[in-house]
Amino acid sequence: MNIKTMSPISRIAVTTLICAASCAASFAQTLNPTHFDPKGKPPSATTIASQQALRASLPLLDKLDFEEANRGFIAAPVSRQIMSDTGTVAWDMGSYDWLLPEKNGGRDFDSIHPSLQRQALLNMAFGLYEVVPGKIYQVRGFDLANMTLIKGDTGWIIFDVLTTRETARAALAFANEKLGARPVVAVIYSHAHADHFGGVRGVVDDANVASGKVKIIAPAHFMEHAVSENVHAGPAMSRRLQFQYGTILPRNPFGHVDQAIGKNVAAGNIGLIAPTTSIVMPIQELTVDGVRMVFQNTPGTECPAEMNTWLPDMKAFWAAENITGTIHNIYTLRGALVRDALEWSKKINEALYMFGDKADVMMSAHSWPRFGNARIQQIMRDQRDAYANLNNGVLNLANKGVTINEVHNVYQLPASLQKSWAAHSYHGSEAHNSRAVINRYLGYWDGNPATLIPLSPKDSAPEYVAMMGGAKKILARGKVLHDQGKYLLAIELLNKLVYAEPQNQKAKDLLADCFEQVGYQKESTSLRHSFLAAAMELRSHVNTDVKIKTTGPDLVRAISSEMLMEALAIRFNSNKAQALGIAFRANINTPDTGETFVLEVSNSTMTSIHGVTSANPDITLTLPRMALVGFLTGQAKLEDLIANGKATLTGNPAPLAKLKLAIDEFPPAFEIMPGTLAQMPMVK
Repeated sequence: MNIKTMSPISRIAVTTLICAASCAASFAQTLNPTHFDPKGKPPSATTIASQQALRASLPLLDKLDFEEANRGFIAAPVSRQIMSDTGTVAWDMGSYDWLLPEKNGGRDFDSIHPSLQRQALLNMAFGLYEVVPGKIYQVRGFDLANMTLIKGDTGWIIFDVLTTRETARAALAFANEKLGARPVVAVIYSHAHADHFGGVRGVVDDANVASGKVKIIAPAHFMEHAVSENVHAGPAMSRRLQFQYGTILPRNPFGHVDQAIGKNVAAGNIGLIAPTTSIVMPIQELTVDGVRMVFQNTPGTECPAEMNTWLPDMKAFWAAENITGTIHNIYTLRGALVRDALEWSKKINEALYMFGDKADVMMSAHSWPRFGNARIQQIMRDQRDAYANLNNGVLNLANKGVTINEVHNVYQLPASLQKSWAAHSYHGSEAHNSRAVINRYLGYWDGNPATLIPLSPKDSAPEYVAMMGGAKKILARGKVLHDQGKYLLAIELLNKLVYAEPQNQKAKDLLADCFEQVGYQKESTSLRHSFLAAAMELRSHVNTDVKIKTTGPDLVRAISSEMLMEALAIRFNSNKAQALGIAFRANINTPDTGETFVLEVSNSTMTSIHGVTSANPDITLTLPRMALVGFLTGQAKLEDLIANGKATLTGNPAPLAKLKLAIDEFPPAFEIMPGTLAQMPMVK
């Protein structure tokens, strides 16, 4: 399905699926892979020197993580690809095989931060692993997340079911092939991100859930958060995700090498089946198919609805996505509410003191397990302290006057944590996470009135360019700075020129060269991808043919009608409404769900209220809930619904006829860098 033809609501799974299929092509697994971009540059002397210094300083001889990642290996599938139901490639672990020492001759790639190359190799685990003998198993490398299977009295209890139906089905089938077929008796969603619930239809079906044969257990408020994050700003998050997750980058030493918590995100069909049991207490114990479980709700951490699980009879701790092989994002660059680093550290601390001193194994939704009580407590303390220090250290600086525009150049983790692999920021980064902490407490303003109402870059840039003597001088100075390895300084100058002259390809190419070298040097995949994706688009253009595959119906059904109304109001263009003279009050009723709304347009603004009926509406619209969904998402025409007897309307229909003329369809491929999209739609 082409993303251009999809409604904004149908794009709510953007965190998982953008461009996955187009990025699945394998690259030549040679000793010297070539750059994917004709304009791409190799690592500069400055970058090579930086990487070499890091290799000398990092404890790369420490192989404990590799030993733990390989422990319990049972088997790997013959094929390194998983096909989708439509015949395309849903998952291709083989596209990263050039990372394997046996494929590259043990090469260190100067285009990859040495620590990130190590993480990327750790994430090459592929197959079935035994975690607790005879009791707990994991399938790794079939998707971004792990599938964890616990042997109950009568069947499998599955913790997290991957992103898509295809990868989940393949993971379960492989486990059954190697361990003996067992029915699935329970699914546990650790949290409300799609790479942990989207594959549910690959392991269970509605009938078995409805009959009670399969329990689905999730943290409190799971359904709300499973669908809410990407509704209001979904199109913007979709586009920004292409930069943070590098979904437009080829899998290549000069492009996408890893996703920090796994290799990448699978393509295919996302599903969602509502939980049958919600964990509502801070600590809640259940016995599931003979397995005792103690759930620890952890709202306010990696996800607003998330929970850890302690398995006392197995001395195993499931850390969800709260403790993985990386320090995570406090602010995720694709866009989301800023997370609470302090609360995150507190929940790890609670788990440490409740379960950590008893655990013999700790596993999570990503990365690899940790074994041995001393090792587990060390990892828990290191991650607890990393999040706590991030919060407290940044606020210490902020209270001394360090601003949001300075803190990323000042804040550092303590030296002892810098030596801990578990405290490295492969998914997050100290740079953007430190700014996020200040933003959470103090907002985006640095206190200087000069930055309070700044000009738009395109408006201020021409004046900067004129004062610097024009494009020729800026290009010359930018080249000098680039050649000196002063990439961030060069970026400051060249960015002004590109905004002033968006069609100046020489400026865009030189800025791309600087972005590329910075990207090569970054340990965080979020930063690496953002710089490299921007460089790629500056050199060529925005790919307007990006495609997305989604199982919209499951997710759309899960969105509340109230949230759909709010999404429609965001698409409502006030300027168009004013020109059209749109103003009305409508009662909307969905008899099958017993819902009522008042939808009102006044002052060229749309508002709605749930559970209320107006005494004097201009219009009354009555229709089933799913027909309302079709109307609000633009997939069904109101006149067709009325003609087919699916909706009735009383009052004056004229305002609703005008309404559709004021509803915007958001462009899926808007510019991020200037001059990268030939023709941009006018924003009014």
